[in-house]
Amino acid sequence: MGSIWGASLPRRSWYGIAGAALLIASGAIHLDLYLTGYNSIPTIGPLFLLQIIAAFVLAIAIPLTGLRLAYAAGAAFAIGTLGGYLLSLKFGLFGFTEVRTTAGIVAAIIDVAAFAVLGCGAVSGLDLGRRFMGAVGAVSVVALALTGVFVAAPRTPPPVATGGSSGQTLDARTISGQALLTNAQGITLYTFAPDRMNKSVCYGDCATYWPPVPGHMSAGPGVTGTIGTIARTDGSTQSTYDGHPLYTYIGDHAPGQDGGNDINLNGGVWHVVVVGAG
Repeated sequence: MGSIWGASLPRRSWYGIAGAALLIASGAIHLDLYLTGYNSIPTIGPLFLLQIIAAFVLAIAIPLTGLRLAYAAGAAFAIGTLGGYLLSLKFGLFGFTEVRTTAGIVAAIIDVAAFAVLGCGAVSGLDLGRRFMGAVGAVSVVALALTGVFVAAPRTPPPVATGGSSGQTLDARTISGQALLTNAQGITLYTFAPDRMNKSVCYGDCATYWPPVPGHMSAGPGVTGTIGTIARTDGSTQSTYDGHPLYTYIGDHAPGQDGGNDINLNGGVWHVVVVGAG
């Protein structure tokens, strides 16, 4: 077994070149996600960084060495990355639930393609190569089908993070040594720097990560600012604090958490709302 996997393919094998390109594409997408906010997510952030490093190292090693073992490692890495994404999307992983985004779907498809290409490259030229390639193809089809199913029906984020229902109060609670604005369940609220006064620019994927707080809230004890309501383009209403649209963050799952503070995600920086701050 060692001699088989230690054997080399031509260093300019099209399998190796294509596989390396796909790993670079996957790594680039994850790098962008890491730099725009995922680096602040506990456990997930460090794993993203390791994933990025591994993708680029393998992308160099595969065409440089031509070793079947490198091809096999690249294929295993790609299918493992896909598995992590699907688990996070459907069930949650390390306390974080992924949401359906264009970048995530594209990365998943790239990972399936990388597994197929590198898996075929790993077994190319072996006595049972054609049979092994059939198995790689079958696994790829199953992986692509599971991706479609999981993307079509992702896990619904916990209700506690949706910002509560209309008619509730917005409260002032001490979190990380500051009096911060929260919803009635104690979940920290945020404002988005690119928003304009009484106007939200957070829609689509942004609003999935940062659910808008429903409108028609009232101020609870200790809340000194003005609570208002604006109309969103989808016909729903959203609460504001001193004219700033309010959001929760899907990374916060319980009262007292403020994991979204000062991170740059979905096009801008997010801030907690310090009660009484102008």
